Amino acid sequence: MLSRPADKDDLNGKTFHQNIFDASSFLPEAFVDLLIADPPYNMRKCYNGTSFSRRTEDEYEEYTERWISSLKHTLKPNASVYICSEWQCSGAVQRAASRHFSIQNRITWQREKGRGAKKNWKNSSEDVWFCTVGSKYTFNVESVKQKKKVIAPYRDNLGEPKDWQREGENAFRLTHPSNIWFDITVPFWSMAENTEHPTQKPEKLIAKLILASSNEGDFIFDPFLGSGTTSVAAKKLGRKFAGIEQEEYYCCLAEKRLENAGESQSIQGYKDGCFWDRNCL
Repeated sequence: MLSRPADKDDLNGKTFHQNIFDASSFLPEAFVDLLIADPPYNMRKCYNGTSFSRRTEDEYEEYTERWISSLKHTLKPNASVYICSEWQCSGAVQRAASRHFSIQNRITWQREKGRGAKKNWKNSSEDVWFCTVGSKYTFNVESVKQKKKVIAPYRDNLGEPKDWQREGENAFRLTHPSNIWFDITVPFWSMAENTEHPTQKPEKLIAKLILASSNEGDFIFDPFLGSGTTSVAAKKLGRKFAGIEQEEYYCCLAEKRLENAGESQSIQGYKDGCFWDRNCL
């Protein structure tokens, strides 16, 4: 728990059990290269006994505005910010973020999990808002190219692969990343990264954000750490990191995962410097 002003060396590699609004004033100035935030969505949800209640859209926008304002001093001038949301609160997040940052894009990823709806379309997507503090920022496009399986590969006149390559019996093409992601698998019971956290983000999702918008040795910060996915992905990818989480049990999950990350640095769906299509490996 932070109870006095800290410098970034005090924070590196640590998980802090605290509410972000109580901790923010103790965080140092301009130490964050990349902030990844997965705040509670605007719906009723229980987090290990603590409930987050649904608010009006204006109230949720005000809540978003408040936590952004409390953390803005921690960001470097060239920092990037990613904010997770879903369709019901996405507009509020966009409006609040646009008052403080330049919004560069909105990523929409397929969250293929959960039961269907009887009187509505099944909700199977979530958003991530990509923001920057200024006009100069890191974006490593080569680090986040995707290896996609080619169903009908083209060949040149000599019968050689055209714009694709062989991988055993399969054909793959290395493609530029788009803002629509169909290659993310939500953690389930048989995956090593799975925990009891009800809204856990996949390591592959967070790894894409980290590789695109930071360099080795940069400082990654997560103010709503949950079960520790951001810290774990940052550790595996050679970044400095810190996270704040108000639920003690989730802090323990995060610390256990960080301990395990020292033994295995693999990220499901990421191999040989490429992100592979889902179920290709």
